[in-house]
Amino acid sequence: MTTAQTIVEHLSALPISAQQEVLDFVEFIEARRRDRTVREDDISWSAFSLASAMRGMEDEDSLYTVADLKESFR
Repeated sequence: MTTAQTIVEHLSALPISAQQEVLDFVEFIEARRRDRTVREDDISWSAFSLASAMRGMEDEDSLYTVADLKESFR
C-alpha cells in the first residue's frame, strides 16, 4: 500500500470536521513548499544576474586606491 493510499484510508475514517482540518494542513504545507521554491528561484536568478553584470570587470583597472577606502575622523 502506498503512502497516499494509507492516508486516504485513515482520512476516510475521520469525521468531516477533522477531514477539513487535514485539508487545511495539507494546503499549508503546499503553500510553504511553494514559497520556499520561489525564494530558491529568486536567489538563483539574483546570483545569475550579478554574475552576468560583473562578467569581465576583473580585467578593468580599479578606480579607487586603498587610501580612498580609509575613513578619516577629525
